Amino acid sequence: MLKRIESFPLPLIGFAAFSGTGKTTLLEKLVPILVSKGIRVGIIKASHHSVDPDTPGKDSYRLRKAGSSQLVLSTPERSICYTEYSKPADPLLTDQLKLLDTRQLDLVIVEGFRDQAFAKIELHRQAFERPLLHPKDNNIIAIAWDLTEPQETPIPQLDINQPEQIADYILDCLKESAQ
Repeated sequence: MLKRIESFPLPLIGFAAFSGTGKTTLLEKLVPILVSKGIRVGIIKASHHSVDPDTPGKDSYRLRKAGSSQLVLSTPERSICYTEYSKPADPLLTDQLKLLDTRQLDLVIVEGFRDQAFAKIELHRQAFERPLLHPKDNNIIAIAWDLTEPQETPIPQLDINQPEQIADYILDCLKESAQ
């Protein structure tokens, strides 16, 4: 069951894992499968790095640097919303969700925001020798890992190397949430 975040109208599912586990690589395979099933997917990705996709010298860059706290760059292919924060701080997922146009989406996938309360699938690779997250996070609803033998867990187990299986699990959760 995909628990909804208060005041957010869509189901969302997160992927929780330590850095290097392959979250983005999995999502690159998973998103096209969901889209092929008719699901309109939005993604929120957290980054701990400072990123500026704007180009110095371009109009949008100049206007942001002039002091605009928000700027929407609109092109025929896409729109980009820049929001400048007066003080750097860890963003809240609820604030990032407000940036999405939910009229164009059926599901939001969240990569990151591991410590915030919403439904997540844990990704785990045995070779990394990292601790499991789900014993300490009751928002983790399944685990996708690369174990050859199933382990005893209180949550469903998925194969991290089978994105179709993970997509089917998410689709089942969506159906359950719609009821």
